[in-house]
Amino acid sequence: MHPLTSDDPRTIGAYRTLVRLGAGGMGVVYLGRSSGGTLAAVKVIRSEHAADPGFRARFRREAEAAARITGPWVVPVTGADTEAPEPWLATAFVPGPSLGEVVEDQGALPTPTVRALGSRLAEALTAVHDAGLLHRDVKPGNVLLALDGPRLIDFGIARHEGATALTATDSVIGTPGYLAPEQASAGPLGPGCDVFSLGCVLVYAATGRPPFGRGTPAGVLFRTVHEAPDLEGVPAALLPLITACLAKDPADRPGARAVARELAGSGADWEVPGLAAAVAARSAAALALPDPEPPTVVQDSGPPRPTRRTVLTAGAAGAVLLAGGATAAWVAATRRGGTGTAPRTLPAYRIALHADLTGPGKAVGLAHERGARLAIDDHNARTDKAFTLSLRTEDDAGDAERALDVADRIAADPRVLAVIGPTGEVAEGTVVSRYEKAGLAQVVVAAGATTAEWVETKSLCLLRPFDEVLAIGLNYYLSRVRPAGRVVVIEDPADPQSSWAVRSRLPNADGATYTVHSVTATARSFVPAARAVVAAGAGAVVYAGSSAARGARCAKDLAAAGFTGTGLSTGPVLSPAFLRDAGEAAEGWVFAEAYTDPSALSSAMAFTAAHRKRFGAAPATWAAETYDAVGLIAQAGRTTSAADAPRVGVAARIFRSSYRGMTRQLFFAGTTHGVDQATGILLHRVDKGRLRFLGPAASV
Repeated sequence: MHPLTSDDPRTIGAYRTLVRLGAGGMGVVYLGRSSGGTLAAVKVIRSEHAADPGFRARFRREAEAAARITGPWVVPVTGADTEAPEPWLATAFVPGPSLGEVVEDQGALPTPTVRALGSRLAEALTAVHDAGLLHRDVKPGNVLLALDGPRLIDFGIARHEGATALTATDSVIGTPGYLAPEQASAGPLGPGCDVFSLGCVLVYAATGRPPFGRGTPAGVLFRTVHEAPDLEGVPAALLPLITACLAKDPADRPGARAVARELAGSGADWEVPGLAAAVAARSAAALALPDPEPPTVVQDSGPPRPTRRTVLTAGAAGAVLLAGGATAAWVAATRRGGTGTAPRTLPAYRIALHADLTGPGKAVGLAHERGARLAIDDHNARTDKAFTLSLRTEDDAGDAERALDVADRIAADPRVLAVIGPTGEVAEGTVVSRYEKAGLAQVVVAAGATTAEWVETKSLCLLRPFDEVLAIGLNYYLSRVRPAGRVVVIEDPADPQSSWAVRSRLPNADGATYTVHSVTATARSFVPAARAVVAAGAGAVVYAGSSAARGARCAKDLAAAGFTGTGLSTGPVLSPAFLRDAGEAAEGWVFAEAYTDPSALSSAMAFTAAHRKRFGAAPATWAAETYDAVGLIAQAGRTTSAADAPRVGVAARIFRSSYRGMTRQLFFAGTTHGVDQATGILLHRVDKGRLRFLGPAASV
């Protein structure tokens, strides 16, 4: 539970809001109390989603369908307003912990408890399916444990049967490790996807670990589609049924009703150690919450007018200039017993940069440092700032052991608001856990993947879509810019997870026929594949791999074979090595990446000029994105009690933020803690030997 902010509503329909229970990409969940004293979990949809007529129509249908779902193991809907400016849905409040919390704290559950858990969740899914809905996100975090049994919650992404696995932004819906193969590969969905997820949940409950391992989402999804689950430790009595639930083909899985029958009866006993005490404590805490007072409105004369030197990006909505900073300073002063006049000496905080500044990735690290310094200078030039900022840089030289020492040093500095980085290709889970343990917001700008358990982290903020989803942007190009009736995917298994991640996210361009041509992992030539492309009359080719050198070889062999269509690939292939090695064959190739070209943005003209003036060169890749990262952190710091505890609440504020950056809008989507992919996947095209920035994939 988290206190309400000044922006939160004090009433929603018939409910008085008490605290925040959570927030995600779709909206915010509050604990509310009715006039009669009944507690409810009230989910309010964000206005940007509600403004979409298609989304509102879907929400209306799904709210009506959810209200018809009945059963002892489904949390009932107690109220809704689908026509409100910010529509909302209320369900009964369950004070128990989640299955994920219990297993993480206490380990695997006893076999009789797992049987009871599975039987009752299967009954809940039967009720969902009988209503014509699919849940699509059955996972330990969406199973609450009450004294009499589990409760299935969160129908925020439920869809009618027959819907595809992709949203309007073409992102996989569900949680890697618990979603079905057909969800991971954008196939048609049916009740079987929920049964597969139930099987994953039961493995987790019985063994303490998910059946397809941990690690990067791409790795987990790859294993879900292509590899057998790890069922070691699953009780023998449960093994046949769980194995059937985890069949790759939905037709081979039992229905939810059959699962409930198989697990019910003798041997199913609901006994969870420590549950009674946990429920009692949470119930007492919820019932003791007083109704909050209405937010206090502080009247002031407004911030001083900034000088011309103050505004680095004049007119750019994405600048790091903090509107309202004078009010924050006034509040900080009154907390210390002041008179309401902004103090002469402002609090001084730091933003840490965890970077490779001397190792193999020093160019990217230097770009981060330069972007951060410009943003901090701009912030400090404000006359209405609430605090000053400085940059603390720590160099890990690209070394894993040194990175851990860097993380420890940064985490030990109490004046650090947040850390940006690391700047390498992968955010290692061991480093993420150090910052997580310290409660320090970690803002990742450039890393294309992470080995952290990102679903479970509370302080990891991802400002870019990871490499594994970039291929989604190619669908937009093939649908809207350069339609191709036939598309050939050249699958390069030299990096099997990367090639699968590209291929699995492609078949979504309207009217296109896709075929896949695989080469061997050791192939030095793409000539046979190139000839097959030309013989098939393909209008576009997608290189599904991660090697710049092999991608360049593919481009040259295609050109030599006479291919004149569009070549496409994703960020890992896009590097100076590709342009150098491919030469003229690179012309016209399109790449999906996560960084912009600030020199091509009108909103970044002043930033680009300032960068040239100070550093003698145009901004390098990731400099502009780091500038925006500083602005996001400063905005979060302004809206927390920074004067007393600078880092407390910064991560949570970031996740609830919608920040208009210089490069794009930064808005966080659900449990991934990552920004919205619709604006985060960007397209570039090779034009006369150089990259030309085309813009966000969804709007090119």
